Amino acid sequence: MFPPLVLTGAHVRLEPLGLGHVPALAAAASGARETYAYTWVPEGEEAMRRYVEEALALAEAGAAVPFATVRRATGRVVGSTRFVNFEYFRWPEGARAAPQPPEAVEIGWTWLAADAQRTALNTEAKLLMLTHAFESWRAVRVNLRTDARNARSRAAIERLGAKLDGILRAHVPASDGGVRDTATYSLLAAEWPATKARLSARIGHGNEHEP
Repeated sequence: MFPPLVLTGAHVRLEPLGLGHVPALAAAASGARETYAYTWVPEGEEAMRRYVEEALALAEAGAAVPFATVRRATGRVVGSTRFVNFEYFRWPEGARAAPQPPEAVEIGWTWLAADAQRTALNTEAKLLMLTHAFESWRAVRVNLRTDARNARSRAAIERLGAKLDGILRAHVPASDGGVRDTATYSLLAAEWPATKARLSARIGHGNEHEP
């Protein structure tokens, strides 16, 4: 289990997900849902409670670090995201001291209320999470995955500078009840300095809305 983690930027605060966030998350998900066609976003407070309970069980097992996404200007909860799918490499004996933080991790299960999409909130949240993964955990790779049909999500991932590694066919259940192909992307530690500079410039103008 990872210790509680709060990541704070100019526009967004990522705070440890808890059951107390359930009503606000349900409200955030109750607006226009057209963009959730390929994303699993619970609808209603009961479904959201199960969603949070499952995330907390994964966190207790050390398999996830889930966050509530909070707009700093208003304190309103506008969505959720998490670190998942931690990878620990088996190094040759003596190559590294044990224990080590995860060498690779996925940023996933990300969704935002309709009015928070395509703002600096998402860009800054990714910047905060990538910074922690690469600079605190010293990860060598960060993965980002989405339904291969989700052109909007794939474009957002590509704007981060992540590279497409390939398509995992019939990979996991899809949000629409089928079995989805997953587009899997990665960003490497060697690519991080340039990506960090680019993302910082995108949100550095102080306006929540991205250009």
